[in-house]
Amino acid sequence: MSPERVVLFVDVQNLYRGARRAFFPHSRSHVDGQFDPMQLGQLICSQTAGGVTRSFHQVRVYTGRPSAAKDSKGYAANRRQCAAWEKWGAKVFAHPLRYPPDYPNSKPQQKGIDVALAIDFIALAIDDEYDVGVIASADTDLRPALEFVYKRYQGIRQIEVAAWRSPLMRVRLSVRGAEIPCHWLYKAHYDQIADLTNYNIP
Repeated sequence: MSPERVVLFVDVQNLYRGARRAFFPHSRSHVDGQFDPMQLGQLICSQTAGGVTRSFHQVRVYTGRPSAAKDSKGYAANRRQCAAWEKWGAKVFAHPLRYPPDYPNSKPQQKGIDVALAIDFIALAIDDEYDVGVIASADTDLRPALEFVYKRYQGIRQIEVAAWRSPLMRVRLSVRGAEIPCHWLYKAHYDQIADLTNYNIP
């Protein structure tokens, strides 16, 4: 029997902020919460039960990108971080952040990240690009895509999610009436995949 092809879809900002809330609520260091998406993928594959062999087909990383004109430091740091992810083997999809008229009084926002991830999650299922699709995010905007693939490809595609878990954090994606496995990630798991690189430093 051929190994199951796993594709991991990572909502970087959602997972990063979730890790900080779960494990570092009082930290001022921006590196706390950073993680290696490829190591996350390996960790999720290692949690498979029942003796089923899995192989990573892709790790797809979705992130916002600061404007070079409005935030040159953030832009450079993001480029360095994305380059590291690509070097490690991830496929990176960076979308420009949207800046409000009163920036920098108001923070820029991620727009289109959840839509891009949702479209790819559905499209790769249709194109038979994975046997197991795992969404690493707690963003409820991704629920319709999860529900679509679950209902359309039940018995053909295995749908799973990944989420942090601590006394401060226990939020996961789910679909009403569906049994979707969750890879709960505890502090010990975070420590295994943490990336403590300060990408602000060239």
